[in-house]
Amino acid sequence: MTIDKITVVGAGVMGRGIAYVSALAGFQTTLVDVSKEQLANALAELNTIAEKAVARGKISHTSVEKLFHSLHTSTDLQTVVQETDFVIEAVPEKRDLKKQVLEIVDVFSPQQVVIASNTSTISPTELGSYTKRPERVAAMHFFNPVHRMRLVEIVKGLETSANTVGLIRKVAERMGKETVEVNEFPGFVTSRISAMVGNEAFYMLQEGVASAEDIDKAIKLGLNYPMGPLELGDLVGLDTRLNNLKYLHETLGEKFRPAPLLEQYVKAGRLGRKTGRGVYDYTNDSEMVKK
Repeated sequence: MTIDKITVVGAGVMGRGIAYVSALAGFQTTLVDVSKEQLANALAELNTIAEKAVARGKISHTSVEKLFHSLHTSTDLQTVVQETDFVIEAVPEKRDLKKQVLEIVDVFSPQQVVIASNTSTISPTELGSYTKRPERVAAMHFFNPVHRMRLVEIVKGLETSANTVGLIRKVAERMGKETVEVNEFPGFVTSRISAMVGNEAFYMLQEGVASAEDIDKAIKLGLNYPMGPLELGDLVGLDTRLNNLKYLHETLGEKFRPAPLLEQYVKAGRLGRKTGRGVYDYTNDSEMVKK
């Protein structure tokens, strides 16, 4: 099966990043969202990312021109998926929302189309059950920021076929990614480790073990992480981190119980970069300040 047209559903942080690497790889890519404003914001951010990449010598001006020639936007999911070859669902980690999207894709897209979900925790078997083609459904877990992070986790559901895994791997590799194949289990590989490290960092911050800056610095310099766990939490969204931990706590037990301080931050609306404040203050983004 030849894959030329890719539909990315959801123009949030992950969806727009996936659309960027997809179009940059030469796929005719349509980014779909219910919000025209969200789509406009996505295009503006991707233009900034592309300009920075050119300035750093990562890509050429010609590549940018080809990228935006290949990238399209739409609010009409039903129409777009009728002529797609491959769908990447990247809406928020809410079962009802994913179910709604996957059901629409299943009804309106050609039967041979693979439906890949950029989920970090939700069972691909469950996602497959929302369709009449569970053998063509799997998790395709990208990492933030998508244009920099090299890994894609391919997570098989109970009925995911080997052919589906192979197609997802080919798409990911054309996007310049490396892949690992994971059998379904709550949290997969990376989400379990990342959630645990991030949660423990919040417990240490809550207990006064060290400041946020020093916790992050210790992990970066001592364990060679590219980003501290509290910085990473702010980047992906503390609400997203909390939702993941709640799911892992429910499925894997007490070791994933969310830190009370993390729950407080979310209740206070301190969700990270997207709200301007999380563990750190981003109101002046040139310099993070602990508040």
